[in-house]
Amino acid sequence: MSRVDVVMPQMGESIAEGTLAKWLKKVGDEVKRDEPIFEISTDKVDAEIPAPSGGVLAEIKVPEGQTVPIQTVVAVIETEQGVGVSATGIGATPTPASVAAAPPAPTPKPQAPPPPAAVPVGAAAPPAAKPQPPSPDSETADERLRRRSTPLVRKIAADQGVDISTIPGTGHAGRVTKKDILGYIEAGAPAAGGAAEAAGAAPTPRPQAPTPGGAGVWEAAPWPGDRVEAMSRIRQLTSEHMVFSRRTSAHVTTFYEVDMTRVARLRAGNKKGYEERGVKLTYLGFIVKAVADQLRRHPVLNAAVQRTAVIYRGQVNIGIAVALDWGLIVPVIRGADELSLFGIAKAMADLADRARTKRLKPDEVQNGTFTITNPGVFGSFAGTPIINQPQVAILGVGAVERRPRVMVLEDGSEVVVPRTMTMLSISYDHRIVDGADADRFMSDLKQELEDFPENGV
Repeated sequence: MSRVDVVMPQMGESIAEGTLAKWLKKVGDEVKRDEPIFEISTDKVDAEIPAPSGGVLAEIKVPEGQTVPIQTVVAVIETEQGVGVSATGIGATPTPASVAAAPPAPTPKPQAPPPPAAVPVGAAAPPAAKPQPPSPDSETADERLRRRSTPLVRKIAADQGVDISTIPGTGHAGRVTKKDILGYIEAGAPAAGGAAEAAGAAPTPRPQAPTPGGAGVWEAAPWPGDRVEAMSRIRQLTSEHMVFSRRTSAHVTTFYEVDMTRVARLRAGNKKGYEERGVKLTYLGFIVKAVADQLRRHPVLNAAVQRTAVIYRGQVNIGIAVALDWGLIVPVIRGADELSLFGIAKAMADLADRARTKRLKPDEVQNGTFTITNPGVFGSFAGTPIINQPQVAILGVGAVERRPRVMVLEDGSEVVVPRTMTMLSISYDHRIVDGADADRFMSDLKQELEDFPENGV
């Protein structure tokens, strides 16, 4: 009999923990090598994790909904079916035989320190001594891991002027998570190097911001006959990210109506040929191609903010929002400006299919520079999407449909004719994108779509 540990994998370089969202097998089930046995959720992606070996799922160590550090043993597979299957799985009662056969229980890991207590509304936070940065020679590996944290946490800390080393972390090896730093800031923590510290006085009290489920939240109460259902992990993360984006960027949205009649004609003439090559040609493919072209000409829309600096991205990586039954995910087409229309259409179909079947890789939902969302597929006329941080713009695509339009003829007379139209909306970060910048981008995008070249299909 051989026992194989199943561990929580590392789904990306900056990810130190994962949430076990759902078990796809139960104790005693036979599993095959590379067969999905559980689902995990991180702040980047939901994914199904395959079995490292064939055999029988002998023990489940981590229940659904629990978040654990990477490399934590979450289950045990026995490679000989029916031999020594542990009954210590969830909901089972251990027997003397199984207890005797089981290896010694691992030494419990020390618990991470609790997050700081919230400061009551109207109360002053106690002054904090300015921390001295640790010298490289005196730091342990765990201290370096904790201070490094994730890119998102470091960005929040930089924007708010907070020293990460002063925050008790609840992540792996005391690593500071997004929840830790937001809770610390919302509790009225002083900024590193602030004037209050320099003066040695208590900082001006700040009202505590509402947090999901926390004190001071306008919280709905269920009524008789209501159904209460916990948010999925991906829904919770989306909620946090949207609120964070609204709080970070100065959102402005502008709208452009685009005549897609020429695109519709090109699509109809090439649709069959694309299908014969195994790819579906959609209106969105034309829009992604035109956006990729224009982002090279308008780099401020393909940028990010770093405190008082602007980062102009050298790559054009376009994220396409995909609506799933359990939430929203944004896989990324890398180097979109270097792809043909066929290449873009193929990449879109592949990423969307693997998003719906939970087979995306972590790096396929990271490092986007611009996002497109397509609510028009559900019939929406237009929308005002929220920027996908740390990007500075997102394009919304309305329904593509036949509408009456006034056309001016060569002799100056006017006629009303049916045309294939859509409404495009762009939400942009007014901190670095001016209205003129966004309008020039949208005007050029409209022109390219209305005059899309035949040799570009």
